[in-house]
Amino acid sequence: MDKNLDSQIRVALFQWLGERSARNGGVFTWKELTTGFVFGGNVITLIGQTGIWFPKGWAMPVSITTSFKGPYPDTFKDGILSYRYRGKDPNHRDNKGMREAFKTRTPLIYFEASASGRYAAVWPVYIIADNPAALCITAEVGMPSAAYDAYEETESPLAREYSRREVDVRIHQKVFRDRVLTAYKSQCTLCGLRHEELLDAAHILPDKDPDGKPEVPNGLSLCKIHHVSYDKKIIGISPDYEVKVSEKVMKEKDGPMLTYGLQAMEGRKLILPNRDCDHPNRDKLKRRWDEFLKHAI
Repeated sequence: MDKNLDSQIRVALFQWLGERSARNGGVFTWKELTTGFVFGGNVITLIGQTGIWFPKGWAMPVSITTSFKGPYPDTFKDGILSYRYRGKDPNHRDNKGMREAFKTRTPLIYFEASASGRYAAVWPVYIIADNPAALCITAEVGMPSAAYDAYEETESPLAREYSRREVDVRIHQKVFRDRVLTAYKSQCTLCGLRHEELLDAAHILPDKDPDGKPEVPNGLSLCKIHHVSYDKKIIGISPDYEVKVSEKVMKEKDGPMLTYGLQAMEGRKLILPNRDCDHPNRDKLKRRWDEFLKHAI
């Protein structure tokens, strides 16, 4: 494919991903990724049966994917991805395609499966190191900040367009949100609101806590008002899954939102996931509950 055409398609593709992410939280279905992006009247597939994906007629991949419960031990941390080659042959066509993307500084998309048929996306991803002996590459989300000392003088128009863009590298949080909302059937565990665009995956224990891992038992599906209320200790949740509203708020009088949105939650039981393994961890809830009790009066 002509280099300029390749660049034009990738620019349009990144814009398409951004527009869709504003609506879906950055998590895409298999159907979206195989039928949704159209350029010049042609459907361009963004994902396929192999983790290193080449649309028809492309010499370099458009994306690399970590499959759900897949065989390769890929790791993604702090915006740095360690991604395994396909198989054990460094010269396999897929591995050579990644090597070419490294040499030409061509941006890719990284997908991580949050469940079967659902993928969290981050982009642009640049390969910053190729290690055939170890059968892996290293990639960085966003323009590599320190990988190329002289890059500012030699960068391509495509790279310039995206090098200063702020990219959300917290792909694990996208995966976390998708898994939590799926477990709770996309409804608020307090009030039952089902508008997914108004739902968050709230952490029981925060990221910075050693036990605050982005796992479903450390999460709650909360609408935005109840998420903020939980974080601000206006609402507490006991280890027995019972909701408590702070005494100060219970005494206030300030219209229907306060009455029905907060005060009416007093004494409610959480709407729990079907699977016991997805229920909120009681020990984690206890730690948050104890904090709430200190501020509840």
